[in-house]
Amino acid sequence: MHILAEKVTLTGLKELGIVTGDIDEMVKGRVGFIFQPHGLGHLIGLDVHDVGGYLENYKDTPRDPQPGLKGLRCGRIMKPGMCVTIEPGCYFRDFLLKGELPKDQLDIDLSYINLEKIKEYQEEISGVRIEDIICITEDGNEHITKAIPRTVEEIEACMRGDDWKAL
Repeated sequence: MHILAEKVTLTGLKELGIVTGDIDEMVKGRVGFIFQPHGLGHLIGLDVHDVGGYLENYKDTPRDPQPGLKGLRCGRIMKPGMCVTIEPGCYFRDFLLKGELPKDQLDIDLSYINLEKIKEYQEEISGVRIEDIICITEDGNEHITKAIPRTVEEIEACMRGDDWKAL
C-alpha cells in the first residue's frame, strides 16, 4: 500500500510537471521517498504511534532496507479490533531537494525532479498530509475520521472558519 501511495503521488506530481519520467522507474529508484519520507501509516492503540509494526514472529514480512521503506511501521497482518492511520503526504523539503541526502541514500536519482517547478510551489506550500483512521472489523473496516473535511474546497473553507459542511 505504501508503494501504491508513492505511485499515486508521483503520478500527480508528474501531471503538475514537478517530476518527469517513468513512474515505475521512479518508484524503484526511491524517488517517492523524496516527497513522502514517512510511512503510509501506523498502528494506533495505547499510544498515538503504537508499537508492534514488525514483530519477531512476522519473519515472512522482513523490513525492506531501501530509503523510505526501512522505516515503515506497519508490516503485519491486520486483525479485527486493530486501528491504523492512513496518512500519505507530499512535502517539498529543501535539504533533500538540494541533494543533501543521508549517505545511505545518495543513490537516489534527483534528475527526475524539476527543482524550478518545486520552487514555484514552495512559495505557497511546503507540504500536505491528510490523515485518516481506519479500524479493522470482522467484515471490513470502519472509517473513523470520515466526518472531517477532505476536499480542497472543504479544507480551505475549514481553515477560513467557514461552514465547510455546507459545501
